[in-house]
Amino acid sequence: MSALPAPPDLAALRLEAMALADLPQVLAIEQSAYAFPWTRGNFVDSLAIGHPAHLLRTGAGDVVAYSVAQRGVDELHLLNLTVAPSLQGRGLARCLLDALVAQARREAHQWLWLEVRESNARARAIYARYGFDDIGVRRGYYPAAAGRREDARVMRLAIAPGGAGHALD
Repeated sequence: MSALPAPPDLAALRLEAMALADLPQVLAIEQSAYAFPWTRGNFVDSLAIGHPAHLLRTGAGDVVAYSVAQRGVDELHLLNLTVAPSLQGRGLARCLLDALVAQARREAHQWLWLEVRESNARARAIYARYGFDDIGVRRGYYPAAAGRREDARVMRLAIAPGGAGHALD
């Protein structure tokens, strides 16, 4: 008998709106994924303001990934997209991006914008494969070790009208 937990059933994932009751699971993922995680207050404020916030939940009810975006004029701005570290590389980020693009189409947005740490080559590659263009840099955007700051790459995706969204929409 193995002491390792069984992997979650990713075939039974559900896309749901994030709620305050989800924050303990969201924060556990956030803190395991980042050296400088969002705080509970960041999530509470985002939900209170009405930012689009979604999560992927397994059939057993476990949160495995989430995103938070902000509406702007003709755009959605992705503020946070995180996949549980143990489940990265399985297409969950793409599922959340598909849902964001579908939402952008429904709301007639023309762009999906984001910033990503310059050192986060894996995420930058995911966004590039998805079709985002790397269009610039924000100097000193993110906190870094020893009181330093790290640059962010600014990326954007043009949202074509119409088209099919992801199956989880």
